[in-house]
Amino acid sequence: MHFRTLASLAAAAAILLGAISTAADQKDPRLDPLFQQLQASAGLQEAQLLEAQIWLIWTEAKDGPTDTLMQLGLAAMQSGNLAGALELFDAVTMQKPDFSEGWNKRATVLYMLGAYDRSAEDVGKVLELEPRHFGALAGLGLINTELDKTDEAIDAFERALKIHPHLPGVKQRLEALKKKKRDGAI
Repeated sequence: MHFRTLASLAAAAAILLGAISTAADQKDPRLDPLFQQLQASAGLQEAQLLEAQIWLIWTEAKDGPTDTLMQLGLAAMQSGNLAGALELFDAVTMQKPDFSEGWNKRATVLYMLGAYDRSAEDVGKVLELEPRHFGALAGLGLINTELDKTDEAIDAFERALKIHPHLPGVKQRLEALKKKKRDGAI
């Protein structure tokens, strides 16, 4: 079945079933203590356990049709069907515009497609909804690196690390950018 058809069916099901939206992912009360623990985490292993719990909460829309679209979009993205994933995440953001992870996954697909400006716009929406989204901030750092916006990339990576001090790969990218800047290579 074509992804557009699946997205249309899921959206129609939401309307027909009168899906009642509960608290969106980023408003879940379990997040505040998890972020506090993440910032205080002693090492990578502890941080990764906390990060996994945060991602589970972020990824759940608490709305059956939206959760279905998310799962289909994730499967499409993981199988390399970026066009299909984009259609599905478009449907997620239209169906539930206050769901930050829908915007984040769409930003990720847009980045993978090389649409850096559009990806950055979606990251802006993610951060508007969930300012603690370390994944979106790290993604913004990558986008700005691709766009040769070194200072903005450094800022985004630093903001991500304030929230998640053990974010894999980000410290290395940040230090590499700072070194290039110091050495005048940028």
